[in-house]
Amino acid sequence: MKEVLTYLTTKNTLDTVQARKVFTEIAQGKYLDAEVAAFITVYLMRPVTGPELSGFRQALLDLSVRLDFSEFNTIDVCGTGGDEKNTFNVSTLSAFVLAGAGIKVAKHGNYSASSACGSSNVLEYFGYKFTTDQDRLKKELDRANICYLHAPFFHPALKNVAPVRKALKIKTFMNMLGPMVNPSRPNNQLVGVYNQEVMSLFHEVFKKTSANYTILYSEDGYDEISLTGPFCFISNTAAGKLDPEDLSMKRVKAEDLFGGKTVEEAASIFHHVLNGKGTEAQEKVVIANSALALRTVHPGKNLASCIEEAENSLYGKRALAAFHKLIG
Repeated sequence: MKEVLTYLTTKNTLDTVQARKVFTEIAQGKYLDAEVAAFITVYLMRPVTGPELSGFRQALLDLSVRLDFSEFNTIDVCGTGGDEKNTFNVSTLSAFVLAGAGIKVAKHGNYSASSACGSSNVLEYFGYKFTTDQDRLKKELDRANICYLHAPFFHPALKNVAPVRKALKIKTFMNMLGPMVNPSRPNNQLVGVYNQEVMSLFHEVFKKTSANYTILYSEDGYDEISLTGPFCFISNTAAGKLDPEDLSMKRVKAEDLFGGKTVEEAASIFHHVLNGKGTEAQEKVVIANSALALRTVHPGKNLASCIEEAENSLYGKRALAAFHKLIG
């Protein structure tokens, strides 16, 4: 590690192979906590590069619990977190809307990092039991069109860096890795990020993969389509900026997206939206994000058709049916 730190602190960057090697060794617990903290600190002083992030991603996928969903055309929908907006569980709700629309969803998630309730929190609240059992997960995909992958179960190597991350109490490059390391390696991915720089970085990583992907962010800092203003997107087929009006939707206010202060409050919002009893703002935000995910799976479809599909899933209670099939 001494050689790596000396190299990095003299204004050098790692290529993908170097990054993969050093992060593999970190995740395997080969270094002292102080050495790991020094390594992380490098990336608090300067941004991580695309090749470095790609190498770190490959290292975590190498060490993850493997899943083979190759018979399914799956998608994952998630955000990086860290936007500190404390919105309700938009991506998790969108996952059920997609499932209700007949799309196979392998949702990768975790407990909350910056809000009151993450996807793992809300699903656990409703009684979902996390598992790494591939047969059970495949049955869920068959029955409900959705399964859930609780990140800590699939990335045990991260336990070796957890004490350092906890001690630092600050957002690091590792917060970016969550949406990139779904152990089932889905064919499609919708990722929300919180600014233009991170969107460009993710695009650099994802364009080297075989997945269909869309990366998006709202210009006012949300890591999803918030409908509070314009949002930008980039995919392997297109890029652009859209306003809520381009989706035939009204702009909403930040307070309309508040996710509650507790898991119980967040779960109540979640339940109301799935039952078609959310506010117009809540429902439209979920539909907008679901529509972009649908277009990621089917790049040839126009956005209006994707919005209609998402609406039919939510208002036709198909998303709710997928939820009940998953939760059992």
